Amino acid sequence: MGFSFDIVKKDETSLARLGRISTPHGEIQTPVFMPVGTQGTVKALTPEEVSDHIRADVILCNTYHLYLRPGHEVIQRLGGLHRFMHWQKPILTDSGGFQIYSLSALRKITDDGVAFQSHLDGSTHFLTPALAIEIQQALGADIMMCLDECIPYPSSFQETAQATERTTLWAARCREKTTGTEQALFGIVQGGMHTELREKSAGDLQHIGFDGYALGGLSVGESTQMMHAMVDHTVPLLPEHTPRYLMGVGAPADLVECAGRGIDMFDCVLPTRNARNGMLFTRRGKVVIKNACYREDARPVDDQCQCYTCRNYSRAYLRHLYMAKEILSYRLNTVHNLFYYSTLMEDIRTAIREGVYEDFRRCFYQEQEAEEEA
Repeated sequence: MGFSFDIVKKDETSLARLGRISTPHGEIQTPVFMPVGTQGTVKALTPEEVSDHIRADVILCNTYHLYLRPGHEVIQRLGGLHRFMHWQKPILTDSGGFQIYSLSALRKITDDGVAFQSHLDGSTHFLTPALAIEIQQALGADIMMCLDECIPYPSSFQETAQATERTTLWAARCREKTTGTEQALFGIVQGGMHTELREKSAGDLQHIGFDGYALGGLSVGESTQMMHAMVDHTVPLLPEHTPRYLMGVGAPADLVECAGRGIDMFDCVLPTRNARNGMLFTRRGKVVIKNACYREDARPVDDQCQCYTCRNYSRAYLRHLYMAKEILSYRLNTVHNLFYYSTLMEDIRTAIREGVYEDFRRCFYQEQEAEEEA
């Protein structure tokens, strides 16, 4: 089975849509949130827990990190990333562009690619668009991403235009490397906060032709309102019949807002990173578990949550684990946060299926506001 995308239903009260992505390793129900498994692992959890308890359809793994350690050729010789990490469902791999963007002091970008120093041992490497695809092909990803140039906010129009043009150049070279493969390839729309550059990027990428299109260069320091404005402007520029992926955006409110704006796929380290820092998501807002008010609190994190953590452990115990710096704290907090995200996405899909997305969106905010007032 190759890659395909079908729209199951469109919501009548918003731009939200219910979809289904088919891949060689199974189906993905959209809108979907992809837990981030940077180095071939969703931190603190086993793949079986992510699949069976969190109910994740797909995870994201990182090309840059797996290229440096243990190496894509090692993973390929061991049967590919699915076998290597014992994950049977779809995998999306990013291109490594964002990680290299974060190494601003250790890299040099040209039209041919990116020269950079490893953050592990200082060794030098040169990542080209072709190599980015070769790595992802060796990993066996179901969905691959083009190498792109991500820029910080704010950036000048000239800097943004140059990076956008280079992203298109690299996208064409990535596409040339994927002819005849079953692995899907997504292009990445860049353009910063300039609508005219977003329009040009979206048009140029569609001229090349991809299996899906991502919105890159967002959540890099701009305001939430500005990010939403760029989504509003860009989504109508993208093909109706392909998935739309908003990269690196993942606050719960952003998932609700941007699914309603027609986004099909999300990823973010927020739920797992915040779990390790003791911040837990609930239907009624955030719980900072280290706070002293939870020292003798016998309630679960969220009395409406059916995750393993909430069914078995109290806030007091979770606070104790966190303050004692126990490894179990990371595990139980991560289980809860990812289960919350999985449930939120199920609720989003149900609202679209029933044609009541705006009602769902309103109730989402009412629950959180009620808790803040209390």
